[in-house]
Amino acid sequence: MSLILQIETATTSCSVALARNGQVLAFKEINARNIHAEVITIYIDELIVGAGVQYADLDAIAVSCGPGSYTGLRIGVSTAKGLCFALDKPLIAVDTLAAMASGVAPGVSTDTLLCPMIDARRMEVYTAIFKHNGEIVKPVAAEIIDSSSFAELLANNKMLFFGDGAEKCREALSNSPNAQFDGAFTNSATHLTKIAADKFDKAEFEDVAYFEPFYLKDFIAGTKKS
Repeated sequence: MSLILQIETATTSCSVALARNGQVLAFKEINARNIHAEVITIYIDELIVGAGVQYADLDAIAVSCGPGSYTGLRIGVSTAKGLCFALDKPLIAVDTLAAMASGVAPGVSTDTLLCPMIDARRMEVYTAIFKHNGEIVKPVAAEIIDSSSFAELLANNKMLFFGDGAEKCREALSNSPNAQFDGAFTNSATHLTKIAADKFDKAEFEDVAYFEPFYLKDFIAGTKKS
């Protein structure tokens, strides 16, 4: 039995969900830039109250841990750690790209490879490739996409590209008939559900005091326009 609060802030989506035994009870989310710090704790409180449970009833806090937006990850992980400290609950870290693949898989044929993409700079994306069952085909990496990207896999497999980095890669990758795109996909805390439940059952928890997000690349501060 598990009641898990799930937090997703790795991209422009600010999303929270409540799941019991691997089933989503409720969620609340918005897809907008630079709003995470303003709404995350409000959304969590509204979710808890709306579900008719108490914070003390939670068995764990799960958070999308990256890669993704530096600021978004800091906000999500800091919120999750604060709740874990205050409530004395365990912390579950869920790889953001793995959660994306888990979220999209139910609507995709089992012979299709899943390639979640998170937008980085220019033609760069944070990405990985998964089989339908979550098995990793290509590990997490920062990739600069061109017309030759994933050519070997695309030659023999249908591949679905999705996430906020996929649309800018459509032209470069659409020369293969095996390339498919889901332009409607949005990151959601509901996508953490299966992985978070599995980790809870296996007691795969993080050290709350020392856990840090998986940034993949060092933070580069932008130059303020005059």
